[in-house]
Amino acid sequence: MPASVRPASALISVEGSGGLARLAIVVVVCAGLAALINRWGRLGHGRDDVLAAMRACLQLGVVGLLIAAVLGSWWLTLGFITLMLSVASLTAGRRLTKQGAWWLAALPVVLATVPVASGLLLTGLIPRQPIAVVPIVGILIGGAMTATTLAGRRALDALRTRHGEYEAGLSIGLLPRDSALLVARDDAALALVPGLDQTRTVGLVTLPGAFVGMLLGGASPLQAAAVQLVVLVALLLVQSIAVLVTVELVARGSFAQLSKGSVSP
Repeated sequence: MPASVRPASALISVEGSGGLARLAIVVVVCAGLAALINRWGRLGHGRDDVLAAMRACLQLGVVGLLIAAVLGSWWLTLGFITLMLSVASLTAGRRLTKQGAWWLAALPVVLATVPVASGLLLTGLIPRQPIAVVPIVGILIGGAMTATTLAGRRALDALRTRHGEYEAGLSIGLLPRDSALLVARDDAALALVPGLDQTRTVGLVTLPGAFVGMLLGGASPLQAAAVQLVVLVALLLVQSIAVLVTVELVARGSFAQLSKGSVSP
């Protein structure tokens, strides 16, 4: 491998006080401009941008300090994965309900991530080592969380704005679940579009993190491409399962309390 691309730390340089200062400036400027644009455009998430950036700084700093210990023990690794699943479920659940039932979001997140990650491990494509398992499982959990949030919000919005269609379905003899699915399923399925577009355009529009990270870590282009391909197709499966389970929960009224006019249990 050419010397110019060999060092794994060469992607971003933060060595020394100057590097840390540049990092701090970039974080503050990007988060601040994002907040200003949100405020100017009345997009409604200016404060969220700043808080998200602050949380990212804190959380990445803590994880950076603890990751060596976590990766040195399978028990700590499993605990860390459980923590990731819990936080993903809480994050998605709070987007879908305001009545304390956030834990229901654990169903699509867990049912989508755990079987797919277990299957990948059984194939032997992923080394059974914490340093390989944690990042890949983390990517899958993140994909399940995003799909759950988007599918749930779109399904609930569809049931609220097209409630007349839901009632029309009931009037012709459909069960509440079937009528809700008829209205919400297509809208919820749009949550799959970002993952599909990412997979279709990989290598042409973006070079995803797993691919770049493998190259910087010293892997061959073929190895890096294989890892990224496995991650992308696994994400397609994870997101499909998450959307399917989420739509079923919405159709059965599990998250109905968020949107007035949505289907009731």
